Amino acid sequence: MSRRPADVRLDELLRTAVDVIVERGLANTRTGDVARAAGVSQALVFYHFSTKDALLAQAFAYAAERDLAGLDQVASSAVPPAEKVRQIIDLYAPAGRSKAWALWIDGWSEALRNESLEAVSRRLYLRWKEALAEAIAAGVADGSFTCADPVKAAWRITSLIDGLAVQLTVHPSLLDRSTALDWIAESVTTELGPPL
Repeated sequence: MSRRPADVRLDELLRTAVDVIVERGLANTRTGDVARAAGVSQALVFYHFSTKDALLAQAFAYAAERDLAGLDQVASSAVPPAEKVRQIIDLYAPAGRSKAWALWIDGWSEALRNESLEAVSRRLYLRWKEALAEAIAAGVADGSFTCADPVKAAWRITSLIDGLAVQLTVHPSLLDRSTALDWIAESVTTELGPPL
């Protein structure tokens, strides 16, 4: 395999790292695997990332930021709060065996042992909860919802979604997506009042 020039873009290296991580898992990804897949030297990987942990954390953040771009677009839109809540939940809800959810599940597991990854995953994870809580609070303010504590409601809703996403991703034969979405809708109605 011919080596590519050392001026490989960081963005391209991160994309390659994400592909390798999805295939091998965070725990089994080595810097050499990423270098080989990118067609660069391992020294170049270490030029961009001081440690393997830094590489994994930045690759995880890179992948998560792609998902969060959709969240940011919804959160900053001018749609009514009830529609905003529905759109945020649609973005967050599992879509079956998705690579994004597999990466998040793997990231949570590795965050137990990797401080860099824990910090990145916590920061990115909280963005979902904060955006949902803000949309719920706006809905309470305009009378769309009845909810005593939008922050707690956002935590309960996203925690249910997290658990269902784990089951759909890891054990897809136990639960179908349609049932999971029904349960999520029931939870939202319980938390916020009228159906979305």
